Amino acid sequence: MESEPDGLRAKSSILNHISSALDHPASVKSTWGFPLPRCALRRLLEADSKSMRSMSGSRRNSGSSLVSSSSASSNLSHLEEDTWILWGRIVNEWEEWRRKKDKLLKELIRKGIPHHFRAIVWQLLGNATDMPVKNQYSELLKMSSPCEKLIRRDIARTYPEHEFFKGQDSLGQEVLFNVMKAYSLVDREVGYCQGSAFIVGLLLMQMPEEEAFCVFVRLMQEYRLRELFKPSMAELGLCIYQFEYLLQEQLPELNVHFRSQSFHTSMYASSWFLTLFLTFLPLPVATRIFDIFMYEGLEIIFRVGLAILQYNQTDLIQLDMEGMSQHFQKVIPHQFDSCPDKLILRAYQVKYNPKRMKKLEKEYTTIKNKEMEEQIEIKRLRTENRLLKQRIETLEKGQVTRAQEAEENYVIKRELAVVRQQCNTASESLEKAQDTIRELQKAEVPPGAHYFI
Repeated sequence: MESEPDGLRAKSSILNHISSALDHPASVKSTWGFPLPRCALRRLLEADSKSMRSMSGSRRNSGSSLVSSSSASSNLSHLEEDTWILWGRIVNEWEEWRRKKDKLLKELIRKGIPHHFRAIVWQLLGNATDMPVKNQYSELLKMSSPCEKLIRRDIARTYPEHEFFKGQDSLGQEVLFNVMKAYSLVDREVGYCQGSAFIVGLLLMQMPEEEAFCVFVRLMQEYRLRELFKPSMAELGLCIYQFEYLLQEQLPELNVHFRSQSFHTSMYASSWFLTLFLTFLPLPVATRIFDIFMYEGLEIIFRVGLAILQYNQTDLIQLDMEGMSQHFQKVIPHQFDSCPDKLILRAYQVKYNPKRMKKLEKEYTTIKNKEMEEQIEIKRLRTENRLLKQRIETLEKGQVTRAQEAEENYVIKRELAVVRQQCNTASESLEKAQDTIRELQKAEVPPGAHYFI
C-alpha cells in the first residue's frame, strides 16, 4: 500500500488553504478550481467575540466537545475552533451559501462535515428541516404494520457491534424499529427492505428519531433510494449496468478477469448501492462518503466503487474467484481506515460523465422495455400453448372414449349374436318338442274316439 499522509493534516487542509489564502490569494485557484476574493476568504475565518463565546459555550454544554481540554495542542484547538466557526456560519447562512458559495460548500463537504454539525447539515442538504410528515410520526407509531415481524428479525443484524444498537432492548434498536415501521406505513409499496435499516441506523447515530425519519423519507423520495428498494429493484439493475460500463471502459483488464472467473458485478457491488458502503467500509470512512452522497447523490458511489477497484486491480487480477471474494471481505474494507481522504481523492480522479450515464440509463430502459415486451409475448405464447395442450388432451380423451365405446359395441354385438344364435337354437328345439308332443298326442287317441267329440 502507498504511504499515507497524516490523517489530521489531510482532514484540516481545507482550513489551512483558506487561512494561507489571506496572504497568498493567487494560490487558491489551483486548490479550489476557481478564484476567491480576499474579502470572501477573510469572512470565512472571522468571528466576533460573541460568536466565539456562543460556540465555546455550546461545546462545553455538549457531551462530546470537539476541543480537547487536556491532550490537544494549541494548534489543534485553534483548528477546531476555526472549524466550529466556519461551519457555524455555514449553517446560519445556509441559503446564501447554497446560492453564492455552492462550489466552496461542495469542497468543504468533500473534506468532511464535522461530527457535531452532521445532524443539522444533513437535514439542510436533504431539505428535511420542515416536513409535514414529521407531524404524522407519533401517530404512525400507534399503528400496526404488516412488516413488523420482518423488521424485528433484522434489527439485531444492523450494526450489531455498535454500542448504540447492542442488546435486544437497547434504545438504538427501539428507535430503529420505530423509524422503519413508520416508513413502511407511509410507503406501502416499498414497505421494508433490509439494506435500508443501515441507512436509518446511521441517521439515528446523529439525530433524534423524528428528524431521522424525515431525512430518510427525503432520501427515499429525492435520492433514487426508493427506486432501489422497490420489490422489482429495477434501479439496482440500472446502477449495476452503468457500473459495468464504467468498469469495462476504465479497467478493461480487470473486467476481462472478472468475466473469466464468473465474478459478476452484482456479487460485490449490489451492497455498495443498497447500503451506500455502510456494510462494506468501516463506519468513519462510510460516513465521509455519506456526507458527499447527501450533497451529490449516487455519483459518489460510482466514483468510490471504481476507485476501490482501480486501487486493487493488480492484486485482484492474480486471484481466482475464491481469492477475490476473500480479498473483498478481509482486505479492501480496511485499506483506508487511517485516511479516508485518500479514498475520496482517488474517487474524484475517476472519469465520470453525467451525460454518458444518462445515455446509459436510456439504453437500459430500452433494453428492459424490450425484455418486458418479449416477456409479455412469451407469456402469451405460453398461455396459448397451454390452451392448445388442454384442447389436445380433450380430443385425445374423446378419441379414447370413442374407442372404448367401439370396443364395447363390438363386444355387445358379439354377445348379441351369441344370444340370437342361442335364441334360434332354442326356437328350433321348441318347435321340435312341439312336433314331438303333437305326434305323441295323436298316438294316444283310440280309434273311433273322435266320434264323441
